[in-house]
Amino acid sequence: MGDAIAQSAGSLEQNFANSLTTVPSEPLTVSGAFYVPVYSSVAMSQGKLRADFSVTLSVHNASETKPLVLKRIAYFDTAGKMVESYLKSPVALKPFSTVEIFIATTDTRGGTGANFVVDWTATNEIAEPVVEALMVGGVGAGHYAFISQGRPVKLVGKN
Repeated sequence: MGDAIAQSAGSLEQNFANSLTTVPSEPLTVSGAFYVPVYSSVAMSQGKLRADFSVTLSVHNASETKPLVLKRIAYFDTAGKMVESYLKSPVALKPFSTVEIFIATTDTRGGTGANFVVDWTATNEIAEPVVEALMVGGVGAGHYAFISQGRPVKLVGKN
């Protein structure tokens, strides 16, 4: 494995200090979660070639007026084992602000079936956050970039 690995826990607060505000003292009564499939590696050429990709997870507060509190940003590998947790404690995003997690191309710990889980909360009704991942990489002379949209986690079952 190369020198560049996933952004370390705690660096989100430093790297995105201008996007953050104080966590509200009022009760956090609304919450949700996003599951974001990502691909740090992709099989190509009938499975004979592996392409490695950098991954940038972006979490956007889509509210123009209210802070969004992030409780968890966790990265899991293909087997569902947590690779990294990016928050030591909850952080609050200013309205319309964004935080990002970057995973270098050389960090292949996630594998072909990696994913992020993002847990969020707010004091009351708020615009649903926008959570996406951008994968960028190349094979030979070809360069590839694609986006994976986060999906809200909803319980599914009998009514």
